[in-house]
Amino acid sequence: MIIEQILVTNMAVFCYLVGDETTGEAALIDPAGDFDIIFEKVRKHSLTVNKVINTHGHFDHTSGNDYIIKKTGAQLLIHETELRKLDSITNRLMSRMVGGKGSPRPFMTLHDKDIITIGTITLKVIHTPGHTEGCICLYTPGHVFTGDTLFTEGMGRTDLPGGSHREIMHSIKQKILTLPDNTVVWPGHHYGRFPKSTVKEQKGFYL
Repeated sequence: MIIEQILVTNMAVFCYLVGDETTGEAALIDPAGDFDIIFEKVRKHSLTVNKVINTHGHFDHTSGNDYIIKKTGAQLLIHETELRKLDSITNRLMSRMVGGKGSPRPFMTLHDKDIITIGTITLKVIHTPGHTEGCICLYTPGHVFTGDTLFTEGMGRTDLPGGSHREIMHSIKQKILTLPDNTVVWPGHHYGRFPKSTVKEQKGFYL
């Protein structure tokens, strides 16, 4: 499995390229911008992007959807609860402010425990509300992509519409920190000193 962590935009968003070396298929998680950098990584591994996955509907994670989908024909996947954010006027306006566009509609909506296939790789959808109602994490053995639910030194904001401190703490403690200790935590933003962590390290902060 290929994982490339790509820092994009002035919002310090981590986009992830997840690719299957066997089939050459790949997905981009939260491709918010800086497309030349993203596609440099895609070409480096000779991959074909056929899925775009958003961990939630905020503009700083979705502003690149339109560009990526038009360039690759990839399918867009997002949790069903995030459709209103994806379609909102605010999302479209804010996306343009960071050099992107409003997002197209998804190919399909996601739900808790859904399985996304990327060649021979499987990503399990973990619904982790708290930052937004429809935030998700994506788990494959050894790795979890946590979006704005969990950073390496903190968590996503809960003071925006749809946020809940109680829910995000439940999501972190009961849905992420119950994964195996050696699971690598890949966060949605570079907030803190370290670009990645582990479940065991994060337990020291929250348990």
